[in-house]
Amino acid sequence: MNRGIYTLMVAQFLTAFADNAILFAAFAMLSEMASVGEWYKPALQGAFLLAFVVLAPWVGRFADRHAKRSVLTIGNAIKALGALLLMLNLEPLLAYAVVGIGAAVYGPAKYGILPELTGHKKLVKANALIEGSTIIAIVLGAVIGANIADQSISYALLLIVTAYLLSLVGSLLVPKTTSKTQPPTGSAIRHFGTMMARFFTTSHARFSMLGASIFWAAAVVLRVMMVAWAPAVLLTSSTAEIANLTVFIAIGIALGAFIVPWLVPIERLRRARVAAYVMGALIVVLATVNDPTLAKIVLLLIGMSGGIFVVPINAALQELGHRSIGAGGAVAIQNFFENLAMLAGTGLYTLALGGGIDPVVAVYSLGALVIIATTIIAWHLPKVAESWPPATSGS
Repeated sequence: MNRGIYTLMVAQFLTAFADNAILFAAFAMLSEMASVGEWYKPALQGAFLLAFVVLAPWVGRFADRHAKRSVLTIGNAIKALGALLLMLNLEPLLAYAVVGIGAAVYGPAKYGILPELTGHKKLVKANALIEGSTIIAIVLGAVIGANIADQSISYALLLIVTAYLLSLVGSLLVPKTTSKTQPPTGSAIRHFGTMMARFFTTSHARFSMLGASIFWAAAVVLRVMMVAWAPAVLLTSSTAEIANLTVFIAIGIALGAFIVPWLVPIERLRRARVAAYVMGALIVVLATVNDPTLAKIVLLLIGMSGGIFVVPINAALQELGHRSIGAGGAVAIQNFFENLAMLAGTGLYTLALGGGIDPVVAVYSLGALVIIATTIIAWHLPKVAESWPPATSGS
């Protein structure tokens, strides 16, 4: 790993810390607003995700056309603006949507720059390093953000703005790289559709794209479910207690990301599906748990299986994109599908909350859906190893 990877890791750590702290700071704000119902919390998450879906045709092109460190800087600046708007007591849905716009701009550059900073043989390790440090940031952001927000929302938001600005400075120190992809011209929407058609020509690309979507949709919906499930089943009472539960998912993902290079090399991508099945089964097990300690153990195992599943998938997407449509374009398509899945998941959960669904039934349903969806997307994966990368025609 070179200096550029470590500099990116620090910048990513700071922005991921703030991304997770701000969610729990916003939840704490909502807890003080008597006029909002339980549906508002998943709706808040949906406001953040909307930008990824709407801006997908443009942000990948933007990341491939400009130096990615500049794109990282712009993304962090927009995130800081959204946090400032929240600090000024603007409508939380609107302020958090601005943070989502910054994240949508930031994402393609964050993952798209990795193939430009490292070679094929170290790509999975680079992903594991970035994902591992991101998960640590998620843990600290959730715990510190929620605990400070329980004491003072203003102090929590000040910490968040500072973290975004420090990440902005860090992103300026990432080495300047150039994309080997020819900048696209013409209609962004038409080009996005063309890229999608080109990218989905192999079973590995389809499995990776849809698999990542399943993982992140499940992770986001499960995190939002904790807000209703934990008070009802585990009798938790504060934002910090709920944040502490989600920390175990994050720690598990970090552990999974650490061990995955030895378990699922990029050339053996098919193995990743086993971890997805395990993740779905463990979510079903979680629905049967009512002891806080046991719940934390199950959440840790859910995170581990998820990390083992998603890290090689991310590496495959970056390599396939780098060799075909451009890493930024591939990540933009990835963000589109992942966030469309997350938006659909949180939308359905919001409707279910409005209909009075039991929290335990909701967790059971999520686990079953993960197992069913993994079976569908893994159906056409080759049963034997193919040369890597796969050919770009047929499946």
